[in-house]
Amino acid sequence: MSTPARSIGVAVIGAGMAGRAHLAGYRAASTLTGGAYGETPPAVRLVAVADAHEPFATAAAARYGYQRAETSWQAVAQAGDVDAVSVAVANPLHREVVEGLLAAGKHVLCEKPLAPSVADAEAMVAAAAARPDLVAAVGLTFRRSPAICAVREQVTGGRLGAVRHFNGRYWCDYAVDPAAPMSWRYEGGPGSGALADVGSHLVDLGEFFCGPVGSVRGTVFSTVTTSRPRPLGAVVGHAAAAVGERFEDVGNEDLATFTATFAGGATGTFSVSRVAHGLPNGLGFEVFCENGAAAFDLDRTGEFTTTGATAPGAADTYRRVLVGPEHPYVAGGLPMDFPGVGHGQNDFFTFQCRAFLDEVAGGPGTPIGALPVVPPLSHGLHNLRVLDAITRAAGTGVETVPLD
Repeated sequence: MSTPARSIGVAVIGAGMAGRAHLAGYRAASTLTGGAYGETPPAVRLVAVADAHEPFATAAAARYGYQRAETSWQAVAQAGDVDAVSVAVANPLHREVVEGLLAAGKHVLCEKPLAPSVADAEAMVAAAAARPDLVAAVGLTFRRSPAICAVREQVTGGRLGAVRHFNGRYWCDYAVDPAAPMSWRYEGGPGSGALADVGSHLVDLGEFFCGPVGSVRGTVFSTVTTSRPRPLGAVVGHAAAAVGERFEDVGNEDLATFTATFAGGATGTFSVSRVAHGLPNGLGFEVFCENGAAAFDLDRTGEFTTTGATAPGAADTYRRVLVGPEHPYVAGGLPMDFPGVGHGQNDFFTFQCRAFLDEVAGGPGTPIGALPVVPPLSHGLHNLRVLDAITRAAGTGVETVPLD
């Protein structure tokens, strides 16, 4: 295990909802010690926050203790005191920003989905391949959930046996109000709405348990609100904002359902929505296996349920497991790292930021600690190819769409 030679200067491009999660994650990353985190965390300098809307950048820099605010990604790319950058801006901007940062010699962690199209993602992967000395990764934070990883250990460790069926849902309500303002999230064609926004996470979790998707079929898209009012000012995340009288057409789906067959033989059933009334962040799944099953609900991040590993019978029912230090990411990852102490989705970003920094410190593919590396841009490209196949399976009359 190597030791970082110098401190890492970090910056975040985008001061909206996801950007703030990255800003807080880097701030806390060096406090994680012990267990898989090791005893020598990378030294971190909180350098810059960039956002095209200057008040957002200034407020975020002050709130999270970063040295300065910028109004362009180019300023970050040109900064000599910045080594590693998170990109958390609108999806259509990802390619230009990531390619520019890599050309400037910066390590990059890009939010999902990686790009607005497979072609853009392919170009980004090519740009990363041209700089093998740099870490170029995609952020899929649910891979850092202690409970989700604990369930995965039940599967990969053989206790539950081979997966037969993954059933997943990600239901949100941020678009349930038809008067909510128009934003980039509602622009783009089919597949760029709820599927790209939250479905990218759900597809990745399906593959986290079942391996690569082999084919998809039966996609149904639905758009409930077909036009939205334009905002009168800048909008952060899913927040409400003052709107005018002018409306714009919504170009993508509010909800999607589809099925998949994984290369290993398991079946996947998926449902995603941004108009699920009363569910602000409703991620959940069940994994049904040869010898048992397990389930997770994001509303109860500190636990999972499981059954099986015994002969089926009346007494073989689901039991609750509280996440504790014997499960991934908890020991050394939380100030109070014992069972029953709560944690949440924001902590997943901290764990992810730490894994990214460990790899930056040790070099691509050779992190200084024992945390799994953040998936490379090529993984984000694969994720987009699955989303593209799901989109092509919608309303085309094609019964099954194989993955290339």
